[in-house]
Amino acid sequence: MLAQYARATALAFFMLPFAWAGQSLAHEGVTTSAKIKPVVEVAFVLDTTGSMGPLIEGAKRKIWSIATAIVDANPDAEIRMGLVAYRDIGDDYVTKTYNLTNDIQDLYANLLELKARGGGDWPESVNEALHVGITKLAWTQGAEICRIMFLVGDAPPHMDYAQDVKYPELMRMARERDIVVNAVQAGGARDTERVWREIAQMGRGRYIPIPQDGGHLVVIETPYDVEIIELQGRINGTVIPYGPRQQRGSVEQKTRQVTAAPRATATEMAGYMARNAAKNSGEAITGAGDLVADVKAGRQQLAAVKDDDLPDNVRTMKPAERQDFIDKQSANRKALNERMAALVQQRDRYVLDQAKKGPTRTADSFDRAVEETLRAQIKR
Repeated sequence: MLAQYARATALAFFMLPFAWAGQSLAHEGVTTSAKIKPVVEVAFVLDTTGSMGPLIEGAKRKIWSIATAIVDANPDAEIRMGLVAYRDIGDDYVTKTYNLTNDIQDLYANLLELKARGGGDWPESVNEALHVGITKLAWTQGAEICRIMFLVGDAPPHMDYAQDVKYPELMRMARERDIVVNAVQAGGARDTERVWREIAQMGRGRYIPIPQDGGHLVVIETPYDVEIIELQGRINGTVIPYGPRQQRGSVEQKTRQVTAAPRATATEMAGYMARNAAKNSGEAITGAGDLVADVKAGRQQLAAVKDDDLPDNVRTMKPAERQDFIDKQSANRKALNERMAALVQQRDRYVLDQAKKGPTRTADSFDRAVEETLRAQIKR
């Protein structure tokens, strides 16, 4: 026993200098762990019944300006967005969920598929939709996470559905989870206004009235738009899809989104992607499946990729040729991204200057209301 005690004591004294050295390093500012990246999560709980058609079409056009507003409010944050579409019992669906994700292009693709239909009676399944949004979406845990929800609709909830958790209890659950709930009312129905105001108050959010159609938007065209869209197409041309066939197909679809979108939407999409590239090592798409980005970031070893997971043009290359091809695509992307960053800055200044000359959006338009609310609520 004495021998064991002596050895343990000697070992303890031997280790003390290393412990003191570690403390010294910490006091001198040498980090021993990675800095925690801030996270901003925004979810929309959206009425998709027939009366909401114009607003839904506007949301499809403005998702990129809203996403950009989130980035501009907190440039260092990881951005995750989600959606709960809702109708009512007896419609095609009661709720349809698209979970919180940093793959904004995938969310955009799903949003494009939404159609406004159903909703024969006046109240809708608002309570069930809020319940799904609060309890089923994959909100990140932690005290420093910013969690924001927007309820968007024109009709009050069914309070006669016995199986539903009602909105006063749901707002208590949202407060427990530190989720801020805003209530955006389309149209001017008094019964909806009363409930929406209560939801916003209990959810520590804002009550936001907007026109039934989402409000009028005046698009500012700039001298840079055409070149920005063309340049984003060239950046997308540097993407090398890889992985299972379904993933490769999804990546290829993302590279075509900018050319398929209306001009204003395409320009705003490119603006968001430029910001995303600046903070994420030049990534050209959101989500997984770009071999160029993943190899450059060290997330994927090229030699470990199976031949069957490569596109045809890369599969036929020898290993050294594959690496050379990826290096060339990466260098080309870097140069294109630098040009894009300069163009986007010029466009942003032009839009700001034009906005000072006169109103470009009505004060109660959906996109402006959401963007201003996000700027106020996002924690820096």
